[in-house]
Amino acid sequence: MISLKSTYDVVVVGAGPAGSATAAFLAEKGHDVLIVEKEKFPRYHVGESLMPFCYFPLQRLGLVEKLQRSANPKKYCVQFVRQNGAVSQPFYFFQHLDHPAATTWQVWRSEFDAMLLDKARENGATVLEETKAKALLKKGDSVVTGVRVDSKEHGVLALQASLVVDASGRDCFAALREKWMERDPKLKKISIWTYFRGAKRDPGLDEGATTVAYLPNKGWFWYIPLSGDVVSVGIVAEHKYLYDGSTKDISEIFAREVKKNAWIEDHLAPGEQFGEYRVTGEFSYRNRFCSLDGLVLAGDALGFLDPVFSSGVFLALRSAELLADAVEEGFREGDLSSQRFEDYGKRMHHAIETMRKIVYAFYDEKFSFASL
Repeated sequence: MISLKSTYDVVVVGAGPAGSATAAFLAEKGHDVLIVEKEKFPRYHVGESLMPFCYFPLQRLGLVEKLQRSANPKKYCVQFVRQNGAVSQPFYFFQHLDHPAATTWQVWRSEFDAMLLDKARENGATVLEETKAKALLKKGDSVVTGVRVDSKEHGVLALQASLVVDASGRDCFAALREKWMERDPKLKKISIWTYFRGAKRDPGLDEGATTVAYLPNKGWFWYIPLSGDVVSVGIVAEHKYLYDGSTKDISEIFAREVKKNAWIEDHLAPGEQFGEYRVTGEFSYRNRFCSLDGLVLAGDALGFLDPVFSSGVFLALRSAELLADAVEEGFREGDLSSQRFEDYGKRMHHAIETMRKIVYAFYDEKFSFASL
């Protein structure tokens, strides 16, 4: 039974990587932090591949050694595959980065996210699961004073806070209510994905590689090896390409596309699909603002990009790190106004827009990863 109060220093909406990491950093500094999370952890989430630079916020959280001891496949590289099965020279991170960060991991997000949430608890944050944020509490039109939630265990609660951190992921709890969201007109992609047991893995250092395998009309497969002899396999493409009128059954669409890439077909041939086929639509967006007085956005709640370079978890962890530092400074100086987070917003905007340019380059007909 959690002992709840009605007022906290910080209420964090969402216990994904951005929310849990922000809470962990702030609780470690002695702040009274509450995380409200709509689901019960561990819970399923797609997005299993980590970028090398995740190492640095994970190191600050004290979690690198735990990941090094885990059964998660080590990811040394990314490789690209043409439709005919021809494989590029793998992009080995250690050839470009002389640091332990050059080795990263492929993770089950249910386990990875639970690890981050446990760290927040360990650092002193209170966690309220199965609790959905319903509305921002405001003084006037532009000063956020807390959040109203509906908890399975405690019912409807009005939680006051000096600061609300919206880390609600693609739910975009605050941005949708404030009408800040803008869809990316160039990245109107959807995704269909599932999992296979016993599928083929490449030998040696390439065993844990993320593989991007091309499809027609600038579509692509991801192929991500996970622990337990499982691979995550998904398609990203335009809606009109995948739903071409031949069928609406996503398992049939998936099977049809497998036949269009020789490498994917070969690697999946010995495997057995299990679980459901999943689909999500038009997932790239940005938000015009990152804060109000008493409110600031983090991670996917701030913006989300096409998953081709697996930037989501890194941007979430990096935003948590930058945000926690800005919040800590704000508490010291007694200022949690929107202006306090101007530099944080600019830095995250720059990071997201840099990645956006790289994603745009990938979808260019003349794209060459070697040149990039």
